[in-house]
Amino acid sequence: MAEAEVISLDEARVRPARGRAGSSRAGTPKKTASRRAVPVQRCHATTATGTVCRNRAKANGFCAVHQPPPPRDRIGPFDAARVNELLDLARRRVIGDYEVDQFGFDPELTERVFLPLVQPMHRRYWRVEWLGLENVPSEGAGLLVGNHAGTVPVDALVMKFGLLDQHPAHRHVRLLAADLAFRMPFVGPIARKMGNTLACDEDAMRLLESGELVGVFPEGYKGVGKGYKNRYKLQRFGRGGFVSIALRAQVPIIPVAIVGSEEIYPMIYDARLLARAGGLPYFPITPFFPLLGPLGLIPLPSKWIIEFGEPIPTDTYAPDAWQDTMLLFELTDRVRDSVQQMLYTNLTKRKSVFL
Repeated sequence: MAEAEVISLDEARVRPARGRAGSSRAGTPKKTASRRAVPVQRCHATTATGTVCRNRAKANGFCAVHQPPPPRDRIGPFDAARVNELLDLARRRVIGDYEVDQFGFDPELTERVFLPLVQPMHRRYWRVEWLGLENVPSEGAGLLVGNHAGTVPVDALVMKFGLLDQHPAHRHVRLLAADLAFRMPFVGPIARKMGNTLACDEDAMRLLESGELVGVFPEGYKGVGKGYKNRYKLQRFGRGGFVSIALRAQVPIIPVAIVGSEEIYPMIYDARLLARAGGLPYFPITPFFPLLGPLGLIPLPSKWIIEFGEPIPTDTYAPDAWQDTMLLFELTDRVRDSVQQMLYTNLTKRKSVFL
């Protein structure tokens, strides 16, 4: 029989506590300090309803639904796709793999080269406001008749490329230009590539019969070369030649009023001796040219407004109405008055020449 163990009163008080502690350590896991909760990262995107997305974000801060598009390939600082397009365009231009029509019009060159050059001018520099674009047909022929001014015929180019850029149908305008434009080196070939052609009845009729938009400026040199003191006062609209063409082709006449072109090169004097010596219709003297030399050739940033008026139909007249001289004069005055009234109306909308 085993001998009894004598335990003192003080020791007995301690042992049960140790035993309980030991049994607790043996039977249950140790309690560890609780970890601090990590906040869930939410998506930084905004939903279509305008609320903040509540989905769990990935490493880049966006959820799987709102992941940004992958970065586009680049060649140096340039977009790789754009560079490849330009290289392909250059290759096809070199080998002659492109099309032109019977007038020399090159639509691809106009849309991909000339248009990007003109866009910043009418969008940001002159801040053109376009009115009445719905009056320009999306298909079929039409005759655009506008005022002409500005010392240099920039207004015609702005109207042409503006319609190509801003009109819902992105239509090309085939401008009728004077023979001087086609006699000038460098300018002549570019004018043909843009789709311009000589201002003659035969070319105009062929273009209209093929369903093209044709632009004409009846004031001619008298309008574009008039002095600044006569700004926005329309000159004579010829003898009704454009009305005769519209009646023969049975196409609508769309009046066009261009505000802003008169101020880009304000001509204060016409040096006629220099004009005759150079074979030019006029030689402009402006406050900045020739005083400032090449700097004087920079156009001023005037505020432009271009409005297309209500079309004037011609298909209600008899086929031989173009031979009626009185009708030609009547329609010519009607178009001229329409353009003049639109000019006066839009001039009042501008806060100033440059605003």
